[in-house]
Amino acid sequence: MTLHAGAPMPESLRHGMRAKQHPARAVACPHCGAAAHRPCFLRKSGRILTSPHPQRVSAWAQAFACCPDCQVEPATPCHDEGRARTTVHARRCQEAEATAA
Repeated sequence: MTLHAGAPMPESLRHGMRAKQHPARAVACPHCGAAAHRPCFLRKSGRILTSPHPQRVSAWAQAFACCPDCQVEPATPCHDEGRARTTVHARRCQEAEATAA
């Protein structure tokens, strides 16, 4: 069997690869600037990461899930007793992951 470098990937394989991607790829990464549906990368070396940055997971959870801790709706940032947080509560990430599964 001869493989060609420019041969297109079969759709069945391509779909299987997408199914394994973290659902946080649905949003752009605020840390490295990766576009939605593209993998995160290290800015200095350009190395592609297999997992999204925590900031991207937080942005995704904020966009798609309600927070069980502070009772905010999707797209609303989490808070601690009225003080804004830079990330979402861990339970909000769990809620988003449960919804995506």
